[in-house]
Parts: sequence; C-alpha cells; structure tokens
Amino acid sequence: MSPYTITAEEERAAATPAAAQHRWQLALAEAADGALLDAGLAALRTRAGGADAEQVGVLRVGGRTGGHRAAVLTGPDGAVELGSAQTAGSGAPVAFMFPGLGDHYLDMGRDLYRDFPVFKTSVDRCAEALTAELGLDIREVIFSAAGRPEPVSPGNALAMDLRRMLGVGTREQSPEERRLNATRMAQPALFVIEYSLAALWESWGVRPAAMIGYSLGEYVAATLAGVLSLEDALVLVARRAALIDELPEGTMLAVMLPEEQVRPLTGGNISLSAVNGPEFCVVGGPVADILELERTLAGRGVITRKVTTTHAFHSSMMEPIADRVTEIARGLTLNVPRIPYISNVTGRPITDEQATDPAYWARHLLSPVRFADGLSHLGQERLLLESGPGQTLSSLATVVRGGDTGTIVASMRHSLEPHADTTVALKALGRLWLADADAAWHGLPCSDLAATEEVPVPDTDTRNTDATDADGAAELTETETALRAVWARILKNEDFARDVSFFELGGNSLLATRLMLRISRAFAVELTLRQVYEFATLARMAAAIDALRGGGDPQTAGEKAGSSHTGSSQARFRLPNGLTVHHQNEAETRHFYEDIFDHRVYAKNGISLRSGDTVVDVGGNIGLFTLFAHYEAQNVRVFTFEPAPPLFELLSRNVAEHGVDAKLFNIGISDAEAQASFTFYPRSSGMSSFHPDEEEEKHNLRTIIANQQNTDAEARRLTAYAEELMDVRFEAIQYTARLRPLSAVIREQGIEQIDLIKIDVQKSERQVIDGIADEDWPKIRQMVLEAHDADGEVERLAKLLEDRGFTVKAEQDELYVGTDIYNIFAVRGAR
Repeated sequence: MSPYTITAEEERAAATPAAAQHRWQLALAEAADGALLDAGLAALRTRAGGADAEQVGVLRVGGRTGGHRAAVLTGPDGAVELGSAQTAGSGAPVAFMFPGLGDHYLDMGRDLYRDFPVFKTSVDRCAEALTAELGLDIREVIFSAAGRPEPVSPGNALAMDLRRMLGVGTREQSPEERRLNATRMAQPALFVIEYSLAALWESWGVRPAAMIGYSLGEYVAATLAGVLSLEDALVLVARRAALIDELPEGTMLAVMLPEEQVRPLTGGNISLSAVNGPEFCVVGGPVADILELERTLAGRGVITRKVTTTHAFHSSMMEPIADRVTEIARGLTLNVPRIPYISNVTGRPITDEQATDPAYWARHLLSPVRFADGLSHLGQERLLLESGPGQTLSSLATVVRGGDTGTIVASMRHSLEPHADTTVALKALGRLWLADADAAWHGLPCSDLAATEEVPVPDTDTRNTDATDADGAAELTETETALRAVWARILKNEDFARDVSFFELGGNSLLATRLMLRISRAFAVELTLRQVYEFATLARMAAAIDALRGGGDPQTAGEKAGSSHTGSSQARFRLPNGLTVHHQNEAETRHFYEDIFDHRVYAKNGISLRSGDTVVDVGGNIGLFTLFAHYEAQNVRVFTFEPAPPLFELLSRNVAEHGVDAKLFNIGISDAEAQASFTFYPRSSGMSSFHPDEEEEKHNLRTIIANQQNTDAEARRLTAYAEELMDVRFEAIQYTARLRPLSAVIREQGIEQIDLIKIDVQKSERQVIDGIADEDWPKIRQMVLEAHDADGEVERLAKLLEDRGFTVKAEQDELYVGTDIYNIFAVRGAR
C-alpha cells in the first residue's frame, strides 16, 4: 500500500505534462521479437519529438507485448537510444535507496519541479506543512532566486566540474548555499526532495518492494512504509534538525579500513558513525579529535577523506538531544510498516516493535549506520533505485555487489553534473524498463505503433492470435478483431476474452466516451453511451456495430451475442500498490482504493490496527477494506458482511487469493432478524441500498461528478452525457437478503473484542448501530462509519457514540461537498 496522496488525475498529469514542458520524451518500446522491434525503432526515429507525443509512454510494436525491449529518449538535439534488451518478463522487484546529507545541493530537483506536476504537488504540500515548524518557505531555501544556470557548453561545464571534483578551483559558498547547508534547513530540504522523487516514481508505476535509507533517508523510507504520516514525519525531521543545530560543531572522517580495524580507533570522544562497505567506515567526533586521528592514520598510510558536515552525526555528540528526540516521537502516531525496509541501527529489516518504539529514533540518532549490512540483507535479486540527489549510495551498492552496476540505478544528478534533472530521471526510468523492473507499466500512456506508422510486420506463427479470444477457444469475427484492437489501445490491455465486460477490464465513464469516438472513426457508426454500457462485452458490442452498419436492430443483435456485463466477474485489476483484485468497475475500485489505502483517511483520524486485532467490516463490497486490514497489521482476523451476491462473489475470490483470515457472510446487518429487498446498482455498487432513493442518489452522483470536474479537465467531457449517464448508472437489480443484528453474530462467533468496526451501508447505519446490544458496546475499541446527514443524523450519531465512551470526529470529504454524506471516526477514550 502506498501512502502518497496522489490522485489518478495527478498520475496522468505526471506522465503527460503540458505541451510547453515537452522538452524531453521517453518511449519505452516492446515487441514480440527483434525484427519487429527494429522496425518499430526505425519508424519511431522518423516521428521523434512530435509535439503531441507523451512525455513518457509505452510503445507496443505490432500491437503486441513481448520480451524484446528498447528505450529511446528524445530531446532538443534529437533521439538517443538508451539501449535494448531481451527480458524474461518475470519482473525484478525494485528496492528504493534514500541518501542522507552530503550530496544535497542548491536547486536540486528544480527541473523536476518545473516539468512534473506530481513532483511539484508533493514539494508544495511538504513546504506548506513545514512553514509552521521552520518559519519560512522551504522552497525558497531549496531553489535559488536566479535558478540553476544552464552550462555555456558541455565541454566547458565538464572541465569546470572536474576541477571541483579534484579539489582545485574551489569557490566560497554563496549565502543561499550556506543557508541550505545549515542542518536545520538541509535535513527537511533533503527529505522533501527525496519524498517527492519517490512520489514521481510512484506516478510512473515504479513502487518499492523494499527500501533502505541512509541516516535521514530512513525517515523517508519510514514515511513511505506508513510508520509515520507525512505530516508527522515532517515535524520529527524539522524538530530533530533544529535540536542538532544547537549542538556543538563536530566533524566526520571517512576511513578506508574494515570495521574490525576501525573499532580500536574509537572510544572517548570518537565514535564509529557508519559502516558503508567491506573496507569503508566513517567516524565522527569533535573537530580537534578527528583532526588528530586523521594525522595518525596518514602516518600509517591509511586513506581517509574529510566529510563535508557541520556536526558529527551518529556519534556520542548527539547524546544531549537523544531523550528530546524520543519525546518528540512519543507525541506522534507510529504504525507498523506496510512496506519492508532496512533499519540503520541493525542492518536488518526493521521489526514492528522497533518501528513503533519512540525510543528507536534516539537509538537511530546515536548508532552507526550499518548500510553495508543492510545492502547485504536486500540480496542480489532486487534492482536498486537511488531516489535522491547524487550517486553515493549507488557507488556503495556497487562495491557491496561486487562491481555489478547493471542492477543499480541512480535517478538524480550529482551537484557537479551539467545534465538536466529531467534527463537523468527519464534515463533512469528507461534503465528500469530494460532491466525488466516489476512496475505497473500498463498505467503509462500506451500506443500501438503499427496502427499509426504502418510498421512492417514479419510473417510469424503468431498471426492467428487476433482471430481467437484470450483462451484460443473461438474465432473472432472481422468486426470483433478490429474492435478488439480499439479496446486494447484504450484499456492498455490485450489479454481478454470475448465475454468479459469493457468495464470489468478497467473501463469507466471517461473511457466509455473515448470508446464512442473511436468506434465512430473506425466503423462509421454511432453508439450511444447507454449502448456502450448495454453491449459491454466484445461479442455484444461487435454484434451491435454490425447491426447498425447493416441497418438492423442493435438491441436484438447484442442480446443474441451473449450475456450482459454484470455476470462474468472475470476482470482482475492491479491496484497502485501492486495488489491484484477481482472487481467490476475501475472508477469505483480506484475511488475506494484511494480513500482506504492512498489517502489513509482512517489513520489520519486516529484509527490504528495492531497485530492480532479483530475487525468487523459491515458493507464489504469487493473487500478492499478487508484487504487493508489484512495488510495493515499481522494476524488480523476479519468478519465481513456483504448482501449483494455479485459483490460477495468478488469479495470471496479476493479474500481467498490474498490468504486473508476472514469469515464472510452474504447477509445484511440491521437491528432485527428479517428478510428485506436489496436494490443493487451494478454500475454504481457503492450506492446500492436497502433504502433506495434514486433521485437522492442521482443528486449525489451529479454533485460528485461536478466536484471532480472542478479539478479534472478530462472529467468535464462527461457533461454532455451526464443525464444519460445517470440513467445508465442507476439501472437496478433486486435481491432478497437476510438481515441479522450484529450482536447475534457476535454471540454465535464468540467474538470477545472488536478492535475496529467499519460500517458503510448506504443509509442503514442507524439500524446497524441499533443492532448492537448494550453488553457488546464495551468490546468495541474503534468505529468508522459513513453517515447520511438527514435532519441532523450525523450530530445524533456522534452524541450516541460519545455517550458510549468514544471520542468522535465527523468530517466530509471534499469530493462529497454538496451531498449529505459524511464520515464519522470514533476511538474509545481518545483525547
């Protein structure tokens, strides 16, 4: 799961910045064989640099995925092929590395801030959160007033930088550089850039399977893992940096000796600060003591190097502030990590106990950074991606991995490099593509080069693939074959059967409008939005198109071609955090995912889960909250209730595939034993209800769409289809469901403790609560519920929960402003 607050719209913006920002374009090409790839690259060179090209996109040559890959970067001076490779397609997991202080510099990430909205949004959010702590805008510290000057020429720039690298021709720091390099500013600034760079990688579909940070970098890893919220992390980083700034000056020395030979040199005022490699350690202490050690080692012929720093980090000089760091951490919410990462203190994967111990951050401050051990624990099979300025960690990893550079990728320039930040980042993305990184490449803009460039396709034994469905079971008609190609381009998916719905494959309202336009161009017929929903499988849609072209009745033809989209439930969807689920509607799945996993509205409102907790999920839908509980903490037991049979089927599959310890109930929860009619909206399942009010639900959906349109230009395209969309989205199926009081289930299942109950039941929340017997209320530690504020109901529910001993908070998501939908968060005894 991922904690970044990046919307789907921001992800698209990151991959496709405004046309004026298209200085660089990266094409990630793939084909079934080398001949196809070569032909595609030849055609790509002829159209490189086009104003309408995506800044980052996957190019399928001949309309096929395959193990032959290439990456081409196009800039002001033309196209450069970054390389080609033949991959197995298995996908190597990526581990993120976050550097510490030392390689930071003025204007780090300035090009990324200009070129990529996701990076800018993240920096801006961090800056706003830090203002109260720092008393200034950190952006004014990171970025110079004039901006980084472009080099006069590559040759001159390189010569100048080599002199600086060799230590000659040095210059005095500018006032802006001195301000940035002060620990109080440098540490928050570096955190902001590294966190925002990780957000940019997330928007490109590259997400960490594991992480390791160096010193301050571990704070970034902990934040991405969910141990700290972003806001809490910024508080801890800023206050810790301010405390360090008050300490006496110290210094550090890199020593080219193994740890066992460095240990005898420490003691007294000198501490071992880091173990970076087999023969590479760092010591720290007061300036005079370190200078004396440097002279002693020089007399022995030992290679040393001064570290540019103002303080002796990870040394005994940090002891005066250790308890104060613990106290700061004790005032924050610490959660168990959702993504594994390496502890600097132990050099091993951090444990839940360490991550949630406020005193850990004091030990982290004082202990040597065991970076070499950490790299060894990450193993050899992962790709390593350095997500921060410079390439220091990449260099250290190369030594630990025995000189292997093919699996190590740096993604930001060194301060002495003349290259543009955007170029370096895009080249790094290209390298991950060629290295077969396990990433959500399907989330990037995708195009079929053969469909637009007439690339010659060799005669291969795969020519019949388009004539069969994904199972190879049936010949496709000519119209189905052509329509399949249209679907593949829109959905960025080629592996689907004739009887799976467009919407099960990831289609949504916006993509449906795009499909209507593509069908009009390809077949010279007009399908309405309703017909796209009605004839949602490939077979039915192709039959309707043939009927329209022949002057027949599309309704009759579509019905003869197969079942509607509501019954197959075959679609699988990969969530942004890498988990795969069965679902029926991408728009809803993304919305629920962002609410639960991405925005983490529960954690932000004081809701937490611990190892061994018991969770009750009332209104399970396809099971995203149940999965969240499963992955949020270890050994969580879940009881999930979902009355709609189609959703219960998807819920059951998802729980089984993810190995969740859950007991599922295909019933509704109420205040009495009964049977009731349940209105299920297949295309708006979240609004399905025992108490349907179609006009109210349509009003809510219209309002939600209008709110989306305020921030999403593409969503405004729906305006012309809004009312037709309302009718389509609220076509209903009626089921009869059994209702039971929650306390009856609690007694039957022997539930002694409920650590969290989530209630999302579309206007039945009062009946659910009334079905909890007095003797069962003390068992409940936390509650989250969606409430409809009819005639002050939210206030009444809040008062009821307060009377039961809970601290209550009610809020309305900005997406629901103008509706009566609120969220209530209740934690027993919290203040």
